[in-house]
Amino acid sequence: MTQLRKMVLEELERRNYSQATARAYVGAIQRFAEHFHRSPDQLGPEHIREYQLHLVQDRKLHPRTVMIQMSALRFFFRKVLKRRFDRDDLPLPKLLRRQIPMVLSRDEVARLIAAAGNLRHRTILMALYATGMRRAELCHLRIEDIDKERMVLHIRQGKGGKDREVPLPPKLLAQLRIHYRALPHRSAWVFPSLQSRRPDQPMTEKAVWHACRQAARRAGITKSVHPHTLRHYAASRTMPRGSERSGSRPSEYEVWLDTIIRHAA
Repeated sequence: MTQLRKMVLEELERRNYSQATARAYVGAIQRFAEHFHRSPDQLGPEHIREYQLHLVQDRKLHPRTVMIQMSALRFFFRKVLKRRFDRDDLPLPKLLRRQIPMVLSRDEVARLIAAAGNLRHRTILMALYATGMRRAELCHLRIEDIDKERMVLHIRQGKGGKDREVPLPPKLLAQLRIHYRALPHRSAWVFPSLQSRRPDQPMTEKAVWHACRQAARRAGITKSVHPHTLRHYAASRTMPRGSERSGSRPSEYEVWLDTIIRHAA
């Protein structure tokens, strides 16, 4: 599938798909081919329908996960192979109504961060909580993305390939400095990989998941905690409306973040 893989990646890049979507699509196409033990360009609509039933009935995957798999196959056959199929030949599952996201109480957030196993994990959790970054954005944050003059973080090529800025609380900046000084080697990444064979690479998204789940277990939190959970507590969402700063007076959010950092120390 080497040549086909190259074609898929080139088409995804041409259409400005994010790296996360590219990885998901390539993985989905590869699993589809492995299921039938054939090259994916030798398969057709009947195989897609059979594969979808396998995902739903045998593997019992969530409808949204199946949707991603089917979207990847649609992209492959329509955009890469330029095949014309009827809409019914490439079915998409009906999605359930979006559920209300699970949230943690402020006490649980404080316990979670305090229970982080080490400085690196604590800084990861604080950054997720303070900025609302997605885990992929956190992994690919560079030192040059920290604007200490304007107190913002530059998020490059976020979801949908868009750049944006998020506020950088002073307490988080101080924590990032402590974290960076403790690294075994200097890097362009704020959170570089600690694997000896990947010193110039950013940490993996799996490492962010591990930091969240390990801290949740240590804190005795039984709720399902994952990186996205902490996005609900970003500064822009927890700040009361209309609560503008008065001079150097810290916001309610910064006072709370300061409390968490002191509690976690």
